[in-house]
Amino acid sequence: MNIKEVATKPFDNQKPGTGGLRQRTKIFMEPNFLENFIQASLNVRIASGDKIDTWVVGGDGRYPGIEFLPKIIKMLIANGVKKVLVVGRELVAPTPAISNVIRKYKADGGFILSASHNPAGINGDFGVKVEMSNGGQAPEAVTNAIYEDTKKIAFYKTLDISDDEALNLAEVEYLDPIKDYADLMQSMFDFDAIKGWFDAGNTFRFDAMNASTGPVAVEIFVNRLGAKREWIINDKPLPDFGGVHPEPNPTYAKSIYDFMMEGGADFGCACDGDGDRNMILGRGFYVKPSDSLAILTKYHKLIPYYRDGLTGVARSIPTSSAVDLIAKDLGIDVYTTPTGWKFFASLLDANKINLCGEESFGQGGNYIREKDGIFAILFWLNILSKTGKTVREIVEEMWNENGRYFYSQYSYEGVDKPKAEAIIERMKAVDIDGGNFAGFTIKKKEVFNYVDPVSGEESKNQGIQIFTTDGTRIFARLSGTGTVGATIRFYIEKFEKDKSKFNVPVMDYLADVYKLVDEIFEISKNFGDIKPSAIN
Repeated sequence: MNIKEVATKPFDNQKPGTGGLRQRTKIFMEPNFLENFIQASLNVRIASGDKIDTWVVGGDGRYPGIEFLPKIIKMLIANGVKKVLVVGRELVAPTPAISNVIRKYKADGGFILSASHNPAGINGDFGVKVEMSNGGQAPEAVTNAIYEDTKKIAFYKTLDISDDEALNLAEVEYLDPIKDYADLMQSMFDFDAIKGWFDAGNTFRFDAMNASTGPVAVEIFVNRLGAKREWIINDKPLPDFGGVHPEPNPTYAKSIYDFMMEGGADFGCACDGDGDRNMILGRGFYVKPSDSLAILTKYHKLIPYYRDGLTGVARSIPTSSAVDLIAKDLGIDVYTTPTGWKFFASLLDANKINLCGEESFGQGGNYIREKDGIFAILFWLNILSKTGKTVREIVEEMWNENGRYFYSQYSYEGVDKPKAEAIIERMKAVDIDGGNFAGFTIKKKEVFNYVDPVSGEESKNQGIQIFTTDGTRIFARLSGTGTVGATIRFYIEKFEKDKSKFNVPVMDYLADVYKLVDEIFEISKNFGDIKPSAIN
């Protein structure tokens, strides 16, 4: 096959964020934009001496992933890849299933064509995650090197053949990831017990949000566990997700949230665009992601995969401290990392942890190196089937035993980027220790810098943490997953022991903390009468 080098020029907007490179779809469709990033990613792996013999390509089905596939195949083979494993004929699979493929077939790495929970379509977002041989996202050292390469790239390699020829090359193999992933889940959880829960008449609702988890959900929940087919909704993957913003939280998954708050089923859940996030709902009850991680930790021995216990657990620093209390009771270590699943990877690889979770509706374990929405849902179903309790009973029992961390995360999305960056820079520099704001006294403010306990890699300026004298904690950061303007995210928590206050609505309980954040960070002063785009 004839390999050719195509001249190109650098773009100035190809710096990967916490989940790979994400931009507006129209930007990805600009001539050479995709090719530059793919070539830079391969350049870095080749320069480091890594093997790239076998490479996986998968995606969440968003437009125009299937159109990009032949371009990527031609570039992979032109750069020396000997076998390209394509995950799904239609290039539709959840990210956890793709991670499983990388690990099961011992691939050297992969590209996942996804922007996770971001909207899709021609007016939406697109992205590329660079995966390593462990099935996890590239660490910062690699993504930083990729970014540096994008700033100087002069050409990319490809094959001088048609797209149809590329799709039918002998070096290309098409895999069906659903059976592999469903088999993995069945090996980890007690499917007989969960099937018994369904057989006993308990009701269920799963919202795939017109995205990648629909076919997997039908295979696992309906075909293997006996749930009714009509309980799986929005299960047909669409290239634009049907116009849905596929983020499983009360704001964007409002229909299933309202359905469950009205008592629609015993257990409800949803997954995002690429299946790595989840929302857990009981009858009239919403489970905060931080509480969900704590519950999974508390009940881990009910799960066959975790029957021998946990080596440790980890949470992202914005996640509430609820899991810390459970870890203390269990006598296991708990680690706090920056936002981004890649920061869990080295802890998982070193067996320091085998369960982890983050603030953005994601939990996972050491069986792959990505967070996993279906995993968390099956974990909950396993707990429900073994305890005979309701979702509400399980969570409230934990609060009664340990106290409750009232917790909220909220975002200001698409705001003026220079102003947002100036807010964060000012807060890094200002001395507010001992100061009084909105009725609170500041005990300590710090910039969160992280040193990986395994690799020693340092990640600086990962957010700002503020503690008050009454035990309130505030964490703030600029997000790397948005594609328009800037996104400032805030995470607030306050510990409460008084059981009579446990059922106070979160927004009411934390109302004074919202005012504190606004005063310290001067949100209204900078952006006017702005409302958060999502409060969870």
